[in-house]
Formats: sequence, C-alpha cells, structure tokens
Amino acid sequence: MKKIIEMKGVEKVFSTEEVDTYALKDIDLSIDSGEYVSISGPSGCGKSTLLSILGLLDSATSGTFKLNDTSVLYLKEGQKSKIRNREVGFIFQSFNLISDLTVEENVALPLTYQRDISKEQRKQMVTQALEKVDMSHRKVHYPAQLSGGQQQRVAVARAIVGNPSLILADEPTGNLDSSNAEQVMTLLDRLHAEGATICMVTHDPRYASHAERIVSMLDGKIISDLKVSDIEFPEQLTKSLSTLKDRSRKC
Repeated sequence: MKKIIEMKGVEKVFSTEEVDTYALKDIDLSIDSGEYVSISGPSGCGKSTLLSILGLLDSATSGTFKLNDTSVLYLKEGQKSKIRNREVGFIFQSFNLISDLTVEENVALPLTYQRDISKEQRKQMVTQALEKVDMSHRKVHYPAQLSGGQQQRVAVARAIVGNPSLILADEPTGNLDSSNAEQVMTLLDRLHAEGATICMVTHDPRYASHAERIVSMLDGKIISDLKVSDIEFPEQLTKSLSTLKDRSRKC
C-alpha cells in the first residue's frame, strides 16, 4: 500500500527568550492511501497544529516529513504552495467560503492556480464535485444564502474538486447541529468508500468512530494509535477521550 504521509520525530517549538514551548513532541505518523484516520484529544493537545503541518500550512521545527514520497518539511513557501494546491484538500470548521463568490466560484478556486487545466475542464470538474455533495442546484447562490450544513457541503466540494491525494478535515462538524453534522459525516464516509484518503480532527467520539484508525494526542504527543475495529464503541472510546480530558485538566 502506498504511503501518503510519513512523519518521523516531528516537533514544533515556539521559542521566546525565556522558554521553549513544545506544541508537538516526537511525532511518528504514517497514513496509507485510502485510509480514514481520526485525530482526537483535548483542546490544546496539538491536533490542529499537526493537521496544519500535514497540510503544509505550517512548518515543523525538526524531524522528517514526506508527502507522497516527497520530502516537504524544509521546502520554500512557493514550493509548498504548489504541492498543497495539487495534493491536499481542506475542510475547515468555519467553512472558510468567500462571501462575495458564488458556490460555483468558491469550489473552482483551487483549480485557478493549475494552469494545465482548461476552462472547459475546470467547469466539468466543478460540476462533478457539486454533484457529489448534492449542491448542483445551488451553484449560483452565495454563502449567505445557504444553511451551515449546505456551506460545509460546498466546502467539501471545494476540497475534492482537484482530486487531491489527501483530504484534511479540522472539526468539520464543529459549527453544525446534529442533523447537519451527520449529513457531513455520511458524505465523508461516502468519499472514503470511493477511495479518498481522509485525516480528520475531532473531539467527538461519535464522529471519531467513523474512521478506521483513531490517533489520540495529549500534551503534543501521540499516546495511542488504534484501529477502530479493536475498540468497543461507544463506551470504550468515550471513556478514553474523557480520561484524556481529565489528564489535561490536571496538567
């Protein structure tokens, strides 16, 4: 199985004159093509920092990191931007749609930087992405005209439009009610079934259980990496995440 992500000994340090603060410590993580991985843990444990580094939005201080066999940790920003645009699709908690662009224009954004795609190809790719999330009928609408659940579905379409190697989702249900959250999770499940590689940050055991693997973090470290099939849900996972929160409060 091809590895999409290979991280070894990755650390992220924020330094001041007085102290070094470790956001990530000695992270070893690998994700195979087609896997669905959830990263869980209490607030401030480093999971969003890890996701930002995986998506080349931030840089680690040390360690090694390969994305699709390309060493990316110490690339220049322009090089990272090109790889990020082609290889990574992002889904954010706050949707991050541009308010004065239509649904169709928002979804097309990642393709505008790929000069080898013609206007006709771009239109076809956007149409296909919107069809996958059942939002073709709202393509000329603006984000303010959509519900939160609809906005997140548009964000998913934007994430998948360029057929990226990796989809990163940072608390994709965080701003949604339970009904819309379930719809988004069902959509991610469907994308995974079609072969998408997904890495999702979530604090909610219900949504973490949709993944194949659950990576648990605390104080910037990975403290467990378990297959979902080896966990008894929902009791065992809920207890595990509650223990993480309790340990975090005592620190």
